[in-house]
Amino acid sequence: MAGIVVVGSQWGDEGKGKVVDLFCQTADAVARYQGGDNAGHTVYHGGNKFELSALPVGIINPKHLAIIGNGEVVNPKELLTEMKGLSERGIDLSGLRISDRAQVIMPYHIALDGLAEEASGGRIGTTKKGIGPTYADKINRQGIRMVDLIDPEAFAEALKQVLPLKNNEITKLYGGQPFDYETVYNEYSAYGKELAKYVTDVTVLMDELTRENKRIVFEGAQGVMLDIDHGTYPFVTSSNPVGAGAAVGTGVGPDKIHEVAGVVKAYTSRVGEGPFPTELKNEMGSHIREIGHEYGVITKRPRRIGWLDTVALRHAVLVAGITELAVNSLDVLSGLKEVKIAVAYEKDGQRIDNFPANLRLLKGATAIYETLPGWSEDISDDAHFEDLPVNAQNYLKRISELLERPLLSFAVGPHAEQTHLLKDLWSDGREAMHTA
Repeated sequence: MAGIVVVGSQWGDEGKGKVVDLFCQTADAVARYQGGDNAGHTVYHGGNKFELSALPVGIINPKHLAIIGNGEVVNPKELLTEMKGLSERGIDLSGLRISDRAQVIMPYHIALDGLAEEASGGRIGTTKKGIGPTYADKINRQGIRMVDLIDPEAFAEALKQVLPLKNNEITKLYGGQPFDYETVYNEYSAYGKELAKYVTDVTVLMDELTRENKRIVFEGAQGVMLDIDHGTYPFVTSSNPVGAGAAVGTGVGPDKIHEVAGVVKAYTSRVGEGPFPTELKNEMGSHIREIGHEYGVITKRPRRIGWLDTVALRHAVLVAGITELAVNSLDVLSGLKEVKIAVAYEKDGQRIDNFPANLRLLKGATAIYETLPGWSEDISDDAHFEDLPVNAQNYLKRISELLERPLLSFAVGPHAEQTHLLKDLWSDGREAMHTA
């Protein structure tokens, strides 16, 4: 058995979905291990465009299992809507499996998310999908799991216990409108009935797959710099996108993970608030945003754009256990006379080489750049590393050198066929292109 984790190495939106879809072509199963329907993946597959948020990307590959792990939070309404849309497009959903231990996003979670964000003046920049409050209830042991949702009696008991608490919080703390028990119960128990046939003990399933030496892709959402422990706290998500999160979020041992592919955009983008030392608030940033179509899949918000930041990426490599790099969106930089890579920060005359936990150190910090010559050629059809312009090759090599990790793949466009592997994905030996 081989297990490959795909993690976003920046602030999300690195193109993980495309990489997962590519890996799925030769995999037996894909397991999403954290996040919720706030994380959108855009995938071009078989000439069709898919925008997924609640489902693993692997669902569009009919030959293997697509698993929602216990570490993901599930909005049953959104999940069923997405499933219906895919079914109408001819996608076979028989391979879907949902962990019975996954937490359920309830309507009061969504309400509380919006009310709290409004009360804070938009301090975090949440998507208001109820993700944070659901994870908070999980930790507070007030959550409702899929195993409860599909059991009418267990669901009734759990909802009777927790709903008064949530209504109290909504009305007395925020002045919002309370939820009616019968209305919520009837709506969500109906969702449970529709989803019941997909719900299973994913821990046992994963054990069966590993015993059968199946190839498994572990699909992460968001990015390492949004990790609740290791990201730019508090401007983070509420789960662990890092490589180790795959083990916890699917119920397998860490020994089942053999590679961690860090997906890296050839520049940097992020949505929401928080420090961004390489941010380009100028024509260059606008140019990259438009060429790269940098708008949120879920929120449609324009993403903030900056040069590649290897200070943040070195941190991501360290905490996420990244073994290889999958570099996306190289084509977006075509036509630029020069490209820049941040190698350190500077503030008050002091050099900062490691990404700090204290975000005050980043406020007002400026990036220290290396400047490399750009390339003018159209690279969208370049299928081999050697086909790329020399300056594009040197850019990739420098990224590999600075991060001390080999290149696993590079992408010259949004489609899977424009993403090119530099090694046998499932080989035991690490044969990726070492450039350091």
